[in-house]
Amino acid sequence: MELHKMKMGFISIVAFMCFLAPVHQAHLPSATIADLSYKNMDFAMNLYRKISSYHDKNIFFSPLSISTSFAALSMASDGVTHEEILKGLNLDQLERADQPELIPSLFQLLHENITQNGSLILDQGMAVFMRQQFPVEKMFKDQIKTFFDADIKSVDFADAEGSVSFINEYIKHKTQDKVTEMLSTLDPLTQLMLINTIFFQGAWQKPFNPNFTENTSFYIDNYNIVQVPTMFLEDKFYWMEDIHLGAKVLKLPYQEGVSMLILLPNKGIDYTVIDDKITAKRFVIWIKRLQKSKLEVNMPKFKMEESYSLHNILPHMGMVSIFSTSANLTKLCKEEGIKVSEVLHKAVIDVDETGTTAAAATTSGIIPYSLPRTFTVNRPFFFFIYHEETNCLLFMGRVIDPTTN
Repeated sequence: MELHKMKMGFISIVAFMCFLAPVHQAHLPSATIADLSYKNMDFAMNLYRKISSYHDKNIFFSPLSISTSFAALSMASDGVTHEEILKGLNLDQLERADQPELIPSLFQLLHENITQNGSLILDQGMAVFMRQQFPVEKMFKDQIKTFFDADIKSVDFADAEGSVSFINEYIKHKTQDKVTEMLSTLDPLTQLMLINTIFFQGAWQKPFNPNFTENTSFYIDNYNIVQVPTMFLEDKFYWMEDIHLGAKVLKLPYQEGVSMLILLPNKGIDYTVIDDKITAKRFVIWIKRLQKSKLEVNMPKFKMEESYSLHNILPHMGMVSIFSTSANLTKLCKEEGIKVSEVLHKAVIDVDETGTTAAAATTSGIIPYSLPRTFTVNRPFFFFIYHEETNCLLFMGRVIDPTTN
């Protein structure tokens, strides 16, 4: 049996343009890192709602990777473009005119905080692929290396086929072969491409016994039922019930300070009703009000591979000019007419028996109902994978049909 089976790989790509981030590192208090995590969480919820407005299928993405990419890109921008990016990311209130390095420093410190325990398998990386002789500002090169430890590589984009192969191989390597064939085509006029990858692999602290896994019914809706391998475990878990939301929350911890939070709407509650009510404030309340109790958990195994063209989604969240000829990216390159043409986002996840951590974050909160004997995930649900110490949301998703990949 493999030791780690909870596996995720995520990719985000910005083509034609990339980022910049000023060079002086600031030593900032951890409370400000918490502020960043909180803002990023609300950005994640807003992005989720925008994606969910397009379809009623499975959703999975990494808000941390997306916000890291665009936070860095904001430092290459100026004027309206800069303002739109930060507002779209929900980071505008963190910006300080006298500290232009504040936001990239926060992302750098957040990354250091998450990965300071060397046993946590979370690999986040950034790379910039530039056309040979592309006149990128030296400060951009220095700062993206300083704050994001980015690899900088020259590519002959005129050789589109060779460039696609080279970049796909880089992505495959960075995600330990989990994300493959990210690019199928590439515009030979591409000037610069940014790649951001994040890969997480974790084992449940208390694994599910595969001998207890059996096919059970999963109710997609009132008319569609599928059979799905369902895991079983009886143990003590942290959980709570959000009475006003009409949902239960279960914490399934991984080893090394990362947990999955399952949000399960109550029977008869349509998940679409809950969509608009998921916020960072509510998420923090859930975590604080978890209570430990013996519980039988029934959880479906599932795999997902989701891709998004963010350049078609983010303009509806206020990021408009960066994708147009009016983009102001003068801190990256003095040439006119430079814009972000494409932002591709791909995430994969695999959840099974061996892939969870018991952390104690229990305070007074909502008065709980009498504890149910079982927590049975047999209908559409939401899940959030977060770093416990910082409350940083690494991944989030929605499972409508666990049998589709």
